[in-house]
Amino acid sequence: MRALLSGYYGLGNGGDEALLATLLQMLPPSVTPVVLSGNLEETRKRYGVEVYERKSLLEVTKALRSCDAFIWGGGSLIQDATSALNPFYYGTIMAIAQKMGLKTVAWGQGIGPLQRPITRWLAKTTFGSCTRVSVRDRVSAALLSEWKIPHILAPDPVWALESQPLPGLSDLPAPRVAVTLRNHSQLTPDRLHNLTRALVDFQKATETFILLLPFQKNKDLSIAEGIKAQLTEDSKIICVEEPQILKGIYRGVEMAIGMRLHSLIMAAAEECRCFAISYDPKINRLMEDLDLPGWDLASLPDDPNLMSKAWIEHYANGEALSQDRLKFMLDRALIHREILFESLDTQTS
Repeated sequence: MRALLSGYYGLGNGGDEALLATLLQMLPPSVTPVVLSGNLEETRKRYGVEVYERKSLLEVTKALRSCDAFIWGGGSLIQDATSALNPFYYGTIMAIAQKMGLKTVAWGQGIGPLQRPITRWLAKTTFGSCTRVSVRDRVSAALLSEWKIPHILAPDPVWALESQPLPGLSDLPAPRVAVTLRNHSQLTPDRLHNLTRALVDFQKATETFILLLPFQKNKDLSIAEGIKAQLTEDSKIICVEEPQILKGIYRGVEMAIGMRLHSLIMAAAEECRCFAISYDPKINRLMEDLDLPGWDLASLPDDPNLMSKAWIEHYANGEALSQDRLKFMLDRALIHREILFESLDTQTS
């Protein structure tokens, strides 16, 4: 069986690349993956897969005709908050695949926000026609229940991504704290200035080595560079392209301050204490599920002193997830693998 995988792949986003790496890790051995990508050479080289250009209708149609199954490969693909075009792009490909008679799987999805009636209708129609559906949060599951669409709820698949160590990480001074911020309209110059001042004070108080981890270079790197210029020499920007190594970095740090969802998931999965800065409901859901401390970006404290004290307190007294909780999250995340085997494995189906 050949399965076409569609997501936000080949566009330099560490979280979406981690979802692709996890999906490839979970696919049945009997399935040959084919990937729609925004960077064919990079995706082909990194994962050793057959690739097609994600924005070319001709290429997408050619890929679909060569495959037996189609998979929405994880994440918040069906939402119209960042762009009204997102649901139409992914929904149209799914609809074509269903029209062609392919097995179709919506895998590890986070649905919404869906602010427009037409995008809600498109989502309901395409999800309702899928062979199998798995979602990663309670709000998505509630929406599918409202639509009377059968589904499975399990934690984000990246919990189960196999991590690898970063060569040379152990040579850097310890203890280490990882920081991931991203560009966002609510991350105003004043808020970024206050965050940077708080990080400077936090580092002085804890004598930690700060690792700045851009998850998406074109949105995160300039922020990391601005912060790095204000910190002592005990800091470093690390840009990692391989998702398994990116996750493995957190095994070697004491605490993570994260604004990106998958920076927090990776950190928590690698037994690291986490402090969240939320710009999106999906991060608030994770904070609730794991009891993570943090702030909404829109209501970030104006006082850098208050921020640094909160981080110092969590660094000194906060705890990582318990072993029992970690095992639960991992075992539950593997349900996404079961969905793939039940839907696609020709040796068992």
